[in-house]
Amino acid sequence: MAYPADLAAFLSGASTAQLRLWRERGILIPEVNSGNPPIYSWRDLVALRTIAYLRSRTSMQQIGKAFESLRNLDFTGHPSEYKFGLHGRGIVFQTPEGDTIDLSRTPGQLMLFSLTEIFEPYTNMQNRSVVDFRRPRPHIEIDRERLGGWPTIEDTRIGYDIICNLVDGVTIRVEDVEYYYPTVSAEAAKDAVELDRMIRSVA
Repeated sequence: MAYPADLAAFLSGASTAQLRLWRERGILIPEVNSGNPPIYSWRDLVALRTIAYLRSRTSMQQIGKAFESLRNLDFTGHPSEYKFGLHGRGIVFQTPEGDTIDLSRTPGQLMLFSLTEIFEPYTNMQNRSVVDFRRPRPHIEIDRERLGGWPTIEDTRIGYDIICNLVDGVTIRVEDVEYYYPTVSAEAAKDAVELDRMIRSVA
């Protein structure tokens, strides 16, 4: 699945400007299309969420230093393949063998993060609440096994954007969606429209 920059920014907790800066600095280059417009993969999205989560707890300088250290240590895989954590204000990395490497050489308490923790809601560096990655709205789900991880109406294969494109608020209201998609409640349609509004507000 491919994710446009606005959706990737919203789900990661970063801004589109931050994503652009991270591309320019080589912290994360989109796998699908690094040109204009940038298009991110599922793995990119997981890595972006991890970077934004780390950014809410330490400086971008530490993150950049950590990613540079990874390259210098010949860890050239996609960032989504690795497990990161904090050691004081610095960043640590867990190797596939389970060893922990301090990428910033800073003293402090070691704390590793699981994807489960990174996917939960958190507050980013702009003090903005970042949605639950797997359920950004009560009736919207993100499951990698369903439509490649595209946000869908819960328990369906209907993308949130399909509902947003259907609802115009005049001829078709959220209450009318069930007529066209019997498995989509008015509440789920409202969540799809609200998610779209939230994504557009991040840019």
